[in-house]
Order: sequence, then C-alpha cells, then structure tokens
Amino acid sequence: MTANPRSANTGSALKPVSLEFQDLVTIGLLVGLEGLLSADNALVMAIMVLGLPRAEHHKALRYGLIGGFAFRILATLLAAYLISVAWVKLLGGLYLLYLTVVHFSHRASGGHNEPPKARPAFGLSAFWATVVRVEVVNLAFSIDSILVAVAMSRKTWVVVLGGILGIVAMRIVAGRLIELIRRYPAIVDGAFIIIAWVGFKLLAEYAHQMHWIGWEIPKGISLGLIAVIFIGSYLYARAQGPRDTSESAD
Repeated sequence: MTANPRSANTGSALKPVSLEFQDLVTIGLLVGLEGLLSADNALVMAIMVLGLPRAEHHKALRYGLIGGFAFRILATLLAAYLISVAWVKLLGGLYLLYLTVVHFSHRASGGHNEPPKARPAFGLSAFWATVVRVEVVNLAFSIDSILVAVAMSRKTWVVVLGGILGIVAMRIVAGRLIELIRRYPAIVDGAFIIIAWVGFKLLAEYAHQMHWIGWEIPKGISLGLIAVIFIGSYLYARAQGPRDTSESAD
C-alpha cells in the first residue's frame, strides 16, 4: 500500500509542552470538531450498549470512555503510523453492516423494535464483549479525528487534551441518545439505517485509501444525510408515541 504523503507531516513533528493563547483556541476548536465529526460514533455506541440490561448501559459507556482515553493518548503518539492502518476501517465497516443485517433479520422474524440482545463472545461475558466491540468501533472512527487534530497542532498535549475533552462530549451525547431511544423505540430502525450508511462510508474510505476508487464521500454530505435520517426517524417515532413508562426497567 502506498504511504500517505501526509505521514511525513504528522507524528514526527509533534512538539513538547509549552502554553500559548492559540493553544487554548485550538483545544476549543478540537472539542467542537470532535463533537461534530463524532455524531455517528456516539449513535453507534448508544445502539451497541442497548443490547445489555438497562442497568449496565452507562457502565459500558464509562468503560468505553476509559479505553477511549488510553487509545487517544497512544494513537496521538503513533499518528504517523495510523495513517496507513486501513484494515481498521475495513473491519469497522464490515462489523457495522453486520450489526444492521442482524437487526433487520431479527425484525423480519417478528422481533420487537429493539436492538439484538448482547451475547458472550471472545471468551468474555456479554458485558465485556460489548465493551470490546465498542472499543474496536471507536478505533475505526478515531483515525480521522486524530489526523485532523495533529494537522491543527504539533503539540502533543494540545492534541491529547482536545481529543480527551471531545471524547467526554461524545460520551455525553451517547448517553442522551440512549435516553431518547428508550423513550421512543421506533427510532431504532432509523438508527440502524444510519449505522449501515456509516459502515458503507468506512468501506468507501478503505477503498479510497487502497487506491481502488478515486473519490471520497464529503463529510458535509455524510453528516447531512445522517441528520436527515435521524430527524425523519425521530418524527416517525414521535408519531408512534413514547414507550409506556410503566414498562420494566430492563
């Protein structure tokens, strides 16, 4: 695979700690960008943990957050290498498409409008298997964010701090999405349509990085499509009415 020319301008040029006013501005911009670019990541995280018992939802997100911190620091230090890790996007895209197929197969067989129940895997319990899946998907989503961050600042601490604050913001968004989906379960189908689109986008990015195709999906178009699908599914869910609050918390 041909190395991306940007690799020469990233990890090797990171600078040591020093504080300037523009660093604070850069951190604020990084948090904002992370929030905008990670809407799809937050939605995928919310859907993935919904397969667990309700009491474990926020616990799984918390462990995902801790793993995200560790990965962000390590990945920043290895930014130049990560440019060439195309297989992460391949696996992430295929897994998201797999999740979509499983969901709609469950619906076609008469299942309720709910995410599939989490199951044990990799020799781990259902809870820890879900945490591992969340981390793998986070890895696939994080590569672009890391490269954008390194392009904005050569200071390691600025990139790491901006990324960590962005992860916290994404965790908050994921928590709010969980509450919304609990109240309006009909949103789930729309959410999986978005997940299928994100999976396709990751595969397209992989194909572009491998030089199989010469075009990329603009982020603005991708985010716009995600917003349209989510708003449409939300309005449909509102028309269906909220979940009966007398239902079991599980």
